[in-house]
Amino acid sequence: MAKSINPATEEVIQEYKDFSEDRVESILQQADDAYRDGVKVSADQLHKAAEHLKEKKDEFGALITSEMGKPITQSIAEVEKCAQLCEYYAKNAASFLEPRIIQTESHKSYVRYDPIGPVLAIMPWNFPFWQIFRAAVPALSAGNPVILKHASNVTGSAFAVQEVFRFIGLEREFHTVVVPGNKMERLISDPSIRGVTLTGSEAAGRSVAKLAGQNLKKCVLELGGSDPFIVLADADVQKAARTAAQARCINSGQSCIAAKRFIIESSIAESFIEAFAAALKDLKVGDPTSENTEIGPLARDDLRSDLHDQVQRSVQEGARLILGGEKKNGKGYFYETTLVSTDSAYNVALQDETFGPLAAVIQAKDPDDAVEIANNSRFGLGGSLWTSDLDRAEELCSRVETGSITVNDLLRSDVRMPFGGIKDSGFGRELGQEGILEFVNHKSVRINRN
Repeated sequence: MAKSINPATEEVIQEYKDFSEDRVESILQQADDAYRDGVKVSADQLHKAAEHLKEKKDEFGALITSEMGKPITQSIAEVEKCAQLCEYYAKNAASFLEPRIIQTESHKSYVRYDPIGPVLAIMPWNFPFWQIFRAAVPALSAGNPVILKHASNVTGSAFAVQEVFRFIGLEREFHTVVVPGNKMERLISDPSIRGVTLTGSEAAGRSVAKLAGQNLKKCVLELGGSDPFIVLADADVQKAARTAAQARCINSGQSCIAAKRFIIESSIAESFIEAFAAALKDLKVGDPTSENTEIGPLARDDLRSDLHDQVQRSVQEGARLILGGEKKNGKGYFYETTLVSTDSAYNVALQDETFGPLAAVIQAKDPDDAVEIANNSRFGLGGSLWTSDLDRAEELCSRVETGSITVNDLLRSDVRMPFGGIKDSGFGRELGQEGILEFVNHKSVRINRN
């Protein structure tokens, strides 16, 4: 049984019965049949999806906010970003999949990109529309049907996305399944499933990678992050501090690419911390349906408890609590915007992924020390670097162990650029041309004269 609970009011929105084995089997068969018949997703269909998303952005945004608590302006922006993604692949998918000519001794040689078959997408709750579209649209554009297993607390969003794809005529090519987590082995091992893409925790990634490996299935894993936000002495400290507050608290801090570790060169640390604390304190926490709200509740009560435990352990390990550090009273899974400062790169707030409005600051002696601290993490998803010396910035970027990094801005995913991590943040890429080429057969073809 899947259950959607409004995290701002703690009221049950809706309960969903698990699909029967027969229903799951029917969906798998439909997806396999669609693949064998040839999945064709046109640019016109993707443009139609984009227009539909834009027309219903307020409705879909309200659904996202009700199910997982994202502030309404951010929920609507999420839907708009999904529309941008559809338009991007409508324009570029065909050229991305064009055969690549290779010069050999043969009359003609090339690499062609063929679909591999149905892809199982196991998706999280924190971006309940965006996560699906960024995985599904490239896979569908490449000719692969998609079966979605969404997080149980955003099942309403899963069915809403399914309706978008049905609206553009993909009744057989995209399906949502409502099944408990213990059914993943059954789905991944099914012969009709040819690939698996997961966005989720380290633990979920290890489990899925193990099952995919046992069944020799291609998989893409986008896992946790503990992104460094490095501020050097020559940076615009005030701008960096204001942006740091946004970078940490986007989606109420529940983002894999949110900045979490703030590594500040010592000579500017005091002024940065003062400005950062003020910017965090100014963020409006409250009703996520209000357009003025910048931080809503955490998505579930257990997630709030986990965050509070991390804050307490961080302080027990010697961190100084500068701001916040408590659950907010009253209805809803709200948590105070929290800032800690630590001298130890091994403090729990720096070593674990923290999913909520908790920021941890540590000082670095110089740029080299800052990079060393940044790389002292099992994660490698994204990062941000602040400096006025752009030549030095490029050299330092090459040394930071992440899948993405941005200079003098907060990190955002961009439909035009590949997205993914290294180390315990996973492997494989979404978005850009790289994203559409993950679930294809790179087939080498050589034509020789008779």
